[in-house]
Amino acid sequence: MIKVWADGAEAGLADRHGRRGSTFAYLPDAGTERAVSVTMPVRLASWNLEYGLTPIFEMNLPEGALRERLRLAFAKATGTFDEFDLLAVVGRSQVGRLRYTGRDDRLDEGVPFQSVDEILKARRDGDLFSHLIEKFAPYSGISGIQPKVLVRDPQASQALEAGAGRLSLSFRGATHIVKLWDPTEFPQLAANEYFCLKAAERCGLNVPRFRLAENGAALVVDRFDLRGDGTYRGVEDFCVLNARPTDEKYRGSYETTVIKRLGDFVDSPNLMADREKLFTLIALNAALRNGDAHLKNFAIVYDDVQGDARLAPVYDVVTTTVYLPVDKMALTLDGSTRWPEAKRLHRLGETRLMLTPGRIRDILMRIGDALSKTREEIQAYRRDHPDFSEVGERMIQQWEIGMQQSLKAAS
Repeated sequence: MIKVWADGAEAGLADRHGRRGSTFAYLPDAGTERAVSVTMPVRLASWNLEYGLTPIFEMNLPEGALRERLRLAFAKATGTFDEFDLLAVVGRSQVGRLRYTGRDDRLDEGVPFQSVDEILKARRDGDLFSHLIEKFAPYSGISGIQPKVLVRDPQASQALEAGAGRLSLSFRGATHIVKLWDPTEFPQLAANEYFCLKAAERCGLNVPRFRLAENGAALVVDRFDLRGDGTYRGVEDFCVLNARPTDEKYRGSYETTVIKRLGDFVDSPNLMADREKLFTLIALNAALRNGDAHLKNFAIVYDDVQGDARLAPVYDVVTTTVYLPVDKMALTLDGSTRWPEAKRLHRLGETRLMLTPGRIRDILMRIGDALSKTREEIQAYRRDHPDFSEVGERMIQQWEIGMQQSLKAAS
């Protein structure tokens, strides 16, 4: 049985249910502010699933290499290693406001220290990838196939403590996300994402602070869910908002499972601004040739589960066609996963996001300008980092194709 915490307070208990399912029940005295998700209000009846975990509890479970490392480390002790076991391991340190402990345990994240400067300057001898995975895997409740870990930078923790003027358990939590890459699968992935995020930033989108290690071995991203007082904002991806498990992250359309869901959960005063940001991000992903813009790579954030929600800052954006030349969009648009031409994006913006034709043209031009300026930086980085040269050249080629097809209207 697992105890679920919301905003540092006990919310309820989760347990296995039936042969392969799970159940969650709120504590009798849980107030409405203890709701674990915008999709799961506090109620007397339990929330039961016949298979797997509820999407909000599954949201941050590691995938790929990180999950396999944890399975190998803990399967002998548990006898099995299903999603419930995985949640018990990484539950104390998660993205967002939820935490998980044993039924009788107190909440104490206790993430080890790791200097971000050491990662960025590549001062550690040996294999950075193995070191970080080995040390931080049990503290890394964060999803994604790409290897990534949550770390606690001592300088950031000290700044939080000084700013808040008091010490709380939150200051033992992680302050940064470190993204790594396996050279045998996706070489130079950190630099790839770095320049994609640069382009997103130039488009005027909200992007958390991000830095690339000098040797390109890692991308360090500030947590956008971490508040100045050391507590965490709520984060819920669009798998959660669509009540879908992680393995259905590629099922759906941008029109319904993303755009419509945004309107269902973002309050009307902010909806128009967030619609414009969402359109910009969808169009940018098309121009970048990011075929991994699935339901888990869009999210909402909020400070109060009963209050206003906004579209989350940009995260997990890469040019996937560098590695998968025939890659397509992760979700459908107009019933197809083929890369959209500018005409289809115009129609999407006008009919689904209520943007004016003039505003759509301005956004697409801004994306084109952002990519052009960022391409210059890629060229400069290629000259100084020969190992990135081939990947950088492919990125530039793919961006040129994307700009011609998705940003420029046919004459």
